[in-house]
Amino acid sequence: MREKVILIATSNEGKVREMERAFDELPVRLVPLSRIRDVLPDVGEIEEPIEDGATFLENARIKAHYYKEKTGLAALADDSGLSVDVLDGAPGVYSARYAGVHGDDAANNAKLIADIRARGTENAAAAYHCALVLVLEDGRELGAEGTCRGCIRPEARGTEGFGYDPYFYRADGRTMAELSREEKHQISHRGAALDMMKKLLRERGFA
Repeated sequence: MREKVILIATSNEGKVREMERAFDELPVRLVPLSRIRDVLPDVGEIEEPIEDGATFLENARIKAHYYKEKTGLAALADDSGLSVDVLDGAPGVYSARYAGVHGDDAANNAKLIADIRARGTENAAAAYHCALVLVLEDGRELGAEGTCRGCIRPEARGTEGFGYDPYFYRADGRTMAELSREEKHQISHRGAALDMMKKLLRERGFA
């Protein structure tokens, strides 16, 4: 029986670790973009798709379909980010490039705190959102979403997370960056979406 392979359509190593941890009990092989030549040694350079969706779900669909078409592999794409109430939902779909450079966590966090302070607060209600889309080799599409609420404060704490995690406080007073991987999976937006995705895969006999 041919091995079931799912391409993780992201170069964000933090997301890759969370997905691999969540799917480790399933009979599938997850292959990140950084290791795609492990399964497709002759694949050429694949440019990143243009993510011009208005929502996290739209962007996840764009990426999943794009990488499935480029590789022929089942492709799992995540689009996620932070929305802050006093910023009218920003940074939203621009979370990874809020300060202008994609993936610059320090700059993104500095801009976030400055923008919140400009609104006259240092304790801003916020939520993490995650949308997952998996496009199977036969073109079937599965989607799952998750949300985690908390607040943004200017004091960074913890070293376990990435992105905005050191500034995102849960109701128990800890930041997302202070949680173990197991704790984070249990309560996070991505953990909720991944659990739903695993359930969908099992229901459809893929795993």
